[in-house]
Amino acid sequence: MRVAITGANGQVGHELVRRAGPDVQALAFNRLALDVGDAAGVASALGPANVDCVVNAAAYTAVDKAESEPDLAFRVNAVGPANLAEFCAGRGIPLIHISTDYVFDGSGEDPWREDDPVAPLGVYGRTKLEGEQAIASVLADHVILRTSWVFGAHGNNFVKTMMRLGAERPRLRVVADQRGGPTPAAAIADAIWSVVAGIAGGNGGRGVYHFCGAPATTWHGLAEATLAAVARLGGPVAVPVDPIATADYPTPARRPANSVLDCARIRADFGIAQPDWRNGLMDVVREIREQGT
Repeated sequence: MRVAITGANGQVGHELVRRAGPDVQALAFNRLALDVGDAAGVASALGPANVDCVVNAAAYTAVDKAESEPDLAFRVNAVGPANLAEFCAGRGIPLIHISTDYVFDGSGEDPWREDDPVAPLGVYGRTKLEGEQAIASVLADHVILRTSWVFGAHGNNFVKTMMRLGAERPRLRVVADQRGGPTPAAAIADAIWSVVAGIAGGNGGRGVYHFCGAPATTWHGLAEATLAAVARLGGPVAVPVDPIATADYPTPARRPANSVLDCARIRADFGIAQPDWRNGLMDVVREIREQGT
């Protein structure tokens, strides 16, 4: 099976390429090789590849920067998926697209289900939602995978930031009133390959699915777990992490207070269970330390 992966140099794209199985020929396209915001470029890059499926891991993910760069965020997060969906519709092939918990406003305490009302708080979430809507409007054969709090050894993320700051500062202050499910990039890649296999085998469903790590925690909890993992693997003793409120750490973009996702549907349709992010965290911290990054 020939599968095109856009955004192949990102956190999830990198893991998709690395974790492709022997029955898959993964064709990796980074931003330089394929600008998803350019419809003609999509056709010229993917057309000759004669792929059986497209996985879109390309995204503008700088949440705060998106507030001052809405046009660029829209091009990558909304126009890009629309272009890929049009291409896939013309070829009669499925598209798997990665989306985000930020399509929700974070109200309430219950985990978010796929059919709950969406109400993004900022440019990033809004453009990702527009990408979802663009796909659904032109391509029935699609899977949109909403995930949250992604971390890995490749690329920039919260875990890497905490490891760096924990080595530089005697004490950290981290937001403790936002809850979500941290998700290893490798686990997302594995889930996507399971979806691809399900589609190829005529199993599973279509539409929107949620997938994130468990159990739910806060940014403060993830920070403490990260520093503890570093110490357990022979790094510096964990420095204290003080819990603070969102109001004490103002950012250009508002974040949802409740980002916990209900992942029952993907388990029912594809047999994919939520990963324990704590196990994935140890793997990522170990890899980062081995790489010296």
